[in-house]
Amino acid sequence: MTKTYVHGVGMTKFGTHADRTLKNLLLDASRQALEDAGRPKVDAVFVGNFLAGSMSNQEILGAIVANDLGLGYIPTAKVEGACASGGIALRQGILGIMSGEYDTVLVAGVEKMKHARTPDVTQAINAAMDTDSNEKHAGLTFPGFFGVLAHRYFHETGATKEHLAMVALKNRENALQNPLAQFQKPTTLEEIIGARLITEPLGLFDCSPMTDGAAAIVLSRKPSPIHVRSSALVSGPTQMQDALDLLSIPAIGESGRKAYEKAGVGPEDIDVIEIHDCFSMTEIIAIEELGFFPKGEGFKAIEEGHTKASGKKPVNTSGGLLSRGHPIGATGLSQIYQLVHQLKGTAANQVNGARMALAQNLGGTGSYSAVHILERV
Repeated sequence: MTKTYVHGVGMTKFGTHADRTLKNLLLDASRQALEDAGRPKVDAVFVGNFLAGSMSNQEILGAIVANDLGLGYIPTAKVEGACASGGIALRQGILGIMSGEYDTVLVAGVEKMKHARTPDVTQAINAAMDTDSNEKHAGLTFPGFFGVLAHRYFHETGATKEHLAMVALKNRENALQNPLAQFQKPTTLEEIIGARLITEPLGLFDCSPMTDGAAAIVLSRKPSPIHVRSSALVSGPTQMQDALDLLSIPAIGESGRKAYEKAGVGPEDIDVIEIHDCFSMTEIIAIEELGFFPKGEGFKAIEEGHTKASGKKPVNTSGGLLSRGHPIGATGLSQIYQLVHQLKGTAANQVNGARMALAQNLGGTGSYSAVHILERV
């Protein structure tokens, strides 16, 4: 048990913000969270971010938040863990409170990507792979990696591209009800399957988009209705050639196992889930790794509707990375934003009676995985 509680949340709309700077987005979400928490005295700030230096020529994000929001002379830090930056920043805030060093912490995440050319963003994101490896020199990309996983999964299970499309369609339908989501245009299974290929078998709808946005959370040791029951972080293989099983992302499974153990619960106790669906294939693997469905049967759960908002294990009721959007540093915290609202009964695609929630935030091709379990108390 962490004895850490959520007191406030904030989030900008995800999408294209051509008229707003990275700093503006970051401060907006942070102000919202502080207002929601009743403007408490903050003892420390942690900011999750991956690309601010390379894409916006801006670092010192923690100090900017403390200075511009008048939080005083407090410790701050930027946290980087590729796409898991937000989840890792959240964990740092939790650990700071658990250690007794802080009473109240502001954790924020931000990314601004849409102003840059796609090739430049792609090159910057590729820093989340081992760039001094034969795989990188051979031209392996993130779509390429997850495309290989999809082909192998098809071969071993009998799943098809249609099952990937079902994931993308479910998450788009959820995003339509989320006013903060990036994609608000309806689509069909046929459009998803027929969309242009990014890398076989992954099409345009199977891949998370470039996104601008920010999210923030206020944590405190003082009790509130939302308890952070556990926090876990694991590192995993950084190259495909190190994988013992192509259909396993060990960091996801191990971080889930540790989070369950610390919380004293199991997959059967979780009512609503936010998963790092950077690609449609990743969601299928993750729901298996986290024990919600047996290995090799995640695609059947998708087909049978078990992961819909009305299903027995609702996944990505926010729209997920695929349709809510993926501003890298903010993604892990936007998951928490959605789950806090689910536990309060005020979420988009509200799950009736939600009491226990899980967020899983992935970095790289499985280099990091952070899992947090929240509980309504």
